[in-house]
Amino acid sequence: MSLQAQLKEDLKTAMRAKDKVRLGTIRLLMTALKNAEIEKKGKGLSEADELSIVARQAKQRRESADSYKSADRPELAEKELAELAIIEGYLPEQLTPEKVSEMIREVIAEVGATEKKDFGKVMKAIMPKLKGRFPGKEVRPLIDAELS
Repeated sequence: MSLQAQLKEDLKTAMRAKDKVRLGTIRLLMTALKNAEIEKKGKGLSEADELSIVARQAKQRRESADSYKSADRPELAEKELAELAIIEGYLPEQLTPEKVSEMIREVIAEVGATEKKDFGKVMKAIMPKLKGRFPGKEVRPLIDAELS
């Protein structure tokens, strides 16, 4: 079942359950997907595109929650975190840093990287494998640790 079909089914379920938070979050996701489809001039979205959009929405919620916490607005941070929990249900299982380090070691062996100047090769090869499954900003320190 495609992500959009899953969202439609979950939207109906949330309406029946009168779950306002889930309903609003699903509508936001559906809108983001529809807007991306319009940008592609109606050519449809691939599964990778859909995953990328959902991951972007999750990242926005994380950043907003952090901003609200630092601005001493816990009620708004809680709302963002509740939406984040719902959005994460549509993402594939998240990877642990240990698993990512293991994948990085495999990629280093594949591309033959031996020193820090090969960082770009490793990053280019690993990022498609991690898309939506691990935060991109946390990859750099792991690669640096493996290459040093």
